[in-house]
Amino acid sequence: MAQQAYLAETDDGGPRSGRRQDRLRRLRHRVTRGWRGRPLWTRGIVTAVVALLLAGVMAGHARIPNRIGNLGSLTETFLPWLGLLLPVLLLIGLFRKSATALIALLVPVTVWLNMFGGLLTTKSTGGGDLTVATHNVNADNADPAGTARAVAASGADVVALEELKASAVPTYEKALASAYEYHEVVGTVGLWSKYPMTGVEAVDIKLGWKRAMRATVATPSGPVAFYVAHLPSVRVKLEAGFTARQRDRSADALGEAIESEKTEKVILLGDLNGTMNDRALNAVTSQLRSTQGAAGDGFGFSWPASFPLARIDQILVRGVEPESSWTLPETGSDHLPVAARVKVDTSRS
Repeated sequence: MAQQAYLAETDDGGPRSGRRQDRLRRLRHRVTRGWRGRPLWTRGIVTAVVALLLAGVMAGHARIPNRIGNLGSLTETFLPWLGLLLPVLLLIGLFRKSATALIALLVPVTVWLNMFGGLLTTKSTGGGDLTVATHNVNADNADPAGTARAVAASGADVVALEELKASAVPTYEKALASAYEYHEVVGTVGLWSKYPMTGVEAVDIKLGWKRAMRATVATPSGPVAFYVAHLPSVRVKLEAGFTARQRDRSADALGEAIESEKTEKVILLGDLNGTMNDRALNAVTSQLRSTQGAAGDGFGFSWPASFPLARIDQILVRGVEPESSWTLPETGSDHLPVAARVKVDTSRS
């Protein structure tokens, strides 16, 4: 009889079964109603909406209009930095214990990783047969000789300098003479090379003064058309937004010049005052590959030198294969120099 009573107590209607059911009910309550009396699925709706809007901005940045203060280009200039909002939203979702917010956060995380995840690791192969570098040296540079030596120390075979002040040009020429036998300066830009240059000419980028040039460099692996350009600066103003109209016109003119280039292999070096994401540079970026995007080490931000926020100094190529790309140490300029190693002779593996 005692055994029967014990079995009765442990049956579905007994005390133990009742305690088990109470625990299940409490667990179900916590899942469906949350830890503070509000449902996990309805808490954090605002955070979830912000996460989805963030994903929409990143994925649909090309649809943000430029009619009002060039808002689209401004967003595209600093697009990677939108990823900083992801950990903030994650912390809010965890603090709110919101399943909805945490699930919604997966959408912008996926979008950001799809767009920029490849830049988190190095893609350098270590090969190549030509090293190039470019640097906006800053017209107000207090140490032009030191800046020139720092760029030459990179071992680059071809170096482009932008924002050359006329009075400082002899200093740069003297500092670079031992490393580069050939050089040409056109307006405020110049090209220094270890190999002979021909066909040197200014490129009209619709400014009224010379800030772009072209030259053919006879590299050991064959001729390469080099373009050096310094596109106009952009400004962010409260009353006008992101002002870049002059830069945009110059980018279109530079794109036309590159499109008409007859040489198969092309390398563009310079300060484009815009990132590869900026639609305003499409006339240029649609024709050329970024060495940083193809073979870079991280994001390669180059400006401002003290705390780089954007990659506006570019090395873009066509007909040659990027092998590695990197930024150089800070000089007396407000930009970081950038360098790349490319393979000109693509017929050899």
